[in-house]
Amino acid sequence: MRDAYHEELDSIGEGLVEMARLVGSAIGRATTAMLDADLKLAESVIAADQKVDDLQHDLEARAIALLARQQPVATDLRIVVTSLRMSADLERSGDLAQHVAKLARLRFPQSAVPQDLHATILEMGQLAQRLMAKSAEVIITKDIDLALQLEQDDDEMDLLHRTLFQHLMDDRWKHGIETAVDVTLLGRYYERFADHAVSVAKRVVYLVTGEHADELQSSAAAQQAQAPAGESA
Repeated sequence: MRDAYHEELDSIGEGLVEMARLVGSAIGRATTAMLDADLKLAESVIAADQKVDDLQHDLEARAIALLARQQPVATDLRIVVTSLRMSADLERSGDLAQHVAKLARLRFPQSAVPQDLHATILEMGQLAQRLMAKSAEVIITKDIDLALQLEQDDDEMDLLHRTLFQHLMDDRWKHGIETAVDVTLLGRYYERFADHAVSVAKRVVYLVTGEHADELQSSAAAQQAQAPAGESA
């Protein structure tokens, strides 16, 4: 019975990895659909989100069944509850990728992104995909250092997000209000996608250590600050 129980716990983790890989691929393909005004690709991203939703529903059902049957405590309980929260982050990430694809479909046969912003949006899409790939790796490896790095990586997304707003606020903006709204929405989609990737990694930190990532980082910073005084004494 215990072997079957732990196999089920492992399968929940595998489901999370699959979700992360699917939504990472989705944001990459949605970005291509947006920039290339590729309607067929946009439609495929929109349709594929159902698989992410189905995976989340299946994972939730299995996690709740485990809670009911096994009544896990301590570390095992933390795994189940944290997995449920991660699945919600990943499902929302899939929705955001779908939003990008839906905007591409809405503006077809044109692109919603002006040519002078293509490079920025492409960079945001690629970064979002990399962040989610790292989150998947963190789920697999339980690497705390890699998990904590994601928040630093997210700073790059915040910088790109600010760059978009600088373009929008520039007096030389010539693409009209509708395009400004589209670009504002896109920036928000990518920024939130990155936040969810970071959230998944932070939840792995809690799963492994029992401490929240922010608390762990604060503790490490305090120890580093005290180290020079201790050495000089």
